[in-house]
Amino acid sequence: MKKYKRNSFEVEAEAYEVGKGMEDGFMSWTSVLTTGWVSTDKLLKITREDGTVVCPFIQNRRGLIFLREGDYIIKEQDQERHVCGADKFADRYLLVE
Repeated sequence: MKKYKRNSFEVEAEAYEVGKGMEDGFMSWTSVLTTGWVSTDKLLKITREDGTVVCPFIQNRRGLIFLREGDYIIKEQDQERHVCGADKFADRYLLVE
């Protein structure tokens, strides 16, 4: 099997914060649970004033990516957005500014 090294390129990244409008939307907690295709470990849950519990997500070409505690939202030069956990972010990205 051949080995490859990831190309180096600059991205913008920001730690996710609730209430800053960084997400693309929210899905109700019950819908997340009933779909069954999302691991709920450390998934962010936000309780709205009316008592409903929702989970924030971003959407990209791979589908919905639900945000977890400590996640960073990565924006590439082509504006594609991804999510990277805080546990891997420091190993994958170096601050250039």
